[in-house]
Amino acid sequence: MLVTGGALAACGGSDDGPAADGKIHLTIATFNEFGYENLIPEYEASHPNIKIEQTKTGQSAPHHQNLLTKLGAGSGLADIEAIEEGFLSQVLDKSGQFNDLKEIGPADVKPERWLKWKADAATTKDGKVIGYGTDIGPVAMCYRKDLFEAAGLPTDPEQVKAMFATWDSYFEAGKRFVDNSEVAWFDSASQVFNVMQNQLPTGYYDTSNNLVIETNAAIKANWDKVTRAVTEGQSAKLVAWGPEWNTGFKTSAFATKTCPSWMMGPVEGNSGPENAGKWAITDAVPGGPTNWGGSYLTVPKQSKHPKEAAELAAWLTAPEQQIKAFKAKGPFPSQLGALDSPDLLSLANDYFVTPNTAQVFASQAKKVERAQFKGEQDGNIQDNVIAPALQAVEQGTAPDDGWKQAVEGAKKLAK
Repeated sequence: MLVTGGALAACGGSDDGPAADGKIHLTIATFNEFGYENLIPEYEASHPNIKIEQTKTGQSAPHHQNLLTKLGAGSGLADIEAIEEGFLSQVLDKSGQFNDLKEIGPADVKPERWLKWKADAATTKDGKVIGYGTDIGPVAMCYRKDLFEAAGLPTDPEQVKAMFATWDSYFEAGKRFVDNSEVAWFDSASQVFNVMQNQLPTGYYDTSNNLVIETNAAIKANWDKVTRAVTEGQSAKLVAWGPEWNTGFKTSAFATKTCPSWMMGPVEGNSGPENAGKWAITDAVPGGPTNWGGSYLTVPKQSKHPKEAAELAAWLTAPEQQIKAFKAKGPFPSQLGALDSPDLLSLANDYFVTPNTAQVFASQAKKVERAQFKGEQDGNIQDNVIAPALQAVEQGTAPDDGWKQAVEGAKKLAK
């Protein structure tokens, strides 16, 4: 999910039995925007014996640090804890401290409710289901139609798809663009690299949780392509989520953007009303379909009301509720029933020139065949090692020196 700033909110599991008001109190800990603010009162209205308290952090990393600390302490966790995909392997390693939702959850909630790769990622090797899938981040590409036209690049959707057919053709189009424009081709090397990384069959770790950044030649090949584009002037050299990056949308500092479904909000919010109708979205992603982001709801064994917590988690992740959450805050549904729903597919964001934006992302989600295994430090490597190393290259460090920085940093984290 999209990461933004925010303060850490502590939370604890509920007490044994009903509270003084006669209700069972459940707690749920999330981060960023899950879209539950209106859903929780709806659930309470239909379940008068349940009272729900949600605590929410702005950043995913502090949320997960808090979770892991409380797992180690053996107390203090919420009845429902949200887990982002980049931290899922750390939870799977401690699966004994989480309830198997196949055992305590509603009998009619089967893995078949979700896209197969989404359900598989939260299933342990011995078949336990420790998380109900919430959102996903199917990737498309956003581009400024007006800037393409000004630089003499085609704007017809089919011609744009041809330019975005592979990473080689994408960067070749970027060379032509920057030769005919004062604007950069993309916003940030790390934002492009992250999509390329997610497309690989094996990422920073293999499925045995061994760090393979130095031996996985495909990672280095992607590094070389992105940093070559940087040296050619294709990057706006902006730090993602920073103030200059936010402003870069409004000032038309770049022409293309790797665009998981949740990126529609930042694109619109940062670009402002003066750029309405200038951004388009295409389902042609260089290198093929992939996913970037998404989370799960888990029920730790610390919960005093695991059955009620599992029932709430199942309801929140049902197709109907996920469509409501998407309308409210933008987390894209991972359930097949939602992805096929006319209620979802009819949705369009009028800010973009592309019609039927929900159809674009639903189609992209179904094209993803598997979820890449994320190792225990995967998220930290991407955010705290790879991104700074690529930023160093954008500021003048030689690409080979930046790669050494990345490899050494990943090894230190993985110790």
